[in-house]
Amino acid sequence: MSYLPSFRLDGKVAAVTGASSGLGRHTALALAEAGAKVALVARNASELDQVAAEAKELGLQTEAFPADVADVPAAGALIRKITDRFGQLDILVNGAGTNIQQNALDVDEASWDAVLDVNLRAAFFMCQAAAKAMIASGTPGRIVNMASQIGAVGFYKRAAYAASKGGLVQMSKVLALEWAPHGIRVNCVGPTFIDSPMAQRMFEDPQIAEEVMRRIPIGRLGRPSEVAAAVLYLVSEGADLVTGHHLLVDGGWTAQ
Repeated sequence: MSYLPSFRLDGKVAAVTGASSGLGRHTALALAEAGAKVALVARNASELDQVAAEAKELGLQTEAFPADVADVPAAGALIRKITDRFGQLDILVNGAGTNIQQNALDVDEASWDAVLDVNLRAAFFMCQAAAKAMIASGTPGRIVNMASQIGAVGFYKRAAYAASKGGLVQMSKVLALEWAPHGIRVNCVGPTFIDSPMAQRMFEDPQIAEEVMRRIPIGRLGRPSEVAAAVLYLVSEGADLVTGHHLLVDGGWTAQ
């Protein structure tokens, strides 16, 4: 008897959106390192090719599928293309996301729509398309949506972003309930501020840097690998009993 569940993904096929950069890229490479064949999804084909080339150098199995996930009719076609190529789809990670920082009084309709379209609307229809494929093939699938600690608490200049991530968390709970009879687990990961070029640019404002660091009890920003590890747990057999959950990877931010 083994007391340690496997976190390997050998024989699994995963699709990761937002895979050309940031958390999506790190997550895609982590799943590939765990043994999955990974479909890399993002708008920028050249950046996807760079990720695929990096994976190849590491001996990992990935393939680029350029697509705009905000194009809802394309979601079904994208999933069909992936399943036609690999014969199955076991895992979907919705890593694509965007944010436009604005005071609530300054939010315009175009900015609101841009954030909600990618973070919530596109994520739902990718989930729907993936679940249809999983149900049709009888696959006990795993879906992880990249939410945020801002899906659980508020923060300045993020009215649209908070609405999208809070909606993503609640949407995922509904999908978890509806699709549990099909063996599909649906969860969210909620990162804090992550050490990245974007965060470094934001931290050029000393007031923002001080406010963020004050709120993280561990005393540092998160690392992309720590978020990827949370995703890996949720898509592995180690999380077979976990669904409808928002796993916060936030250094204690939301414990206060």
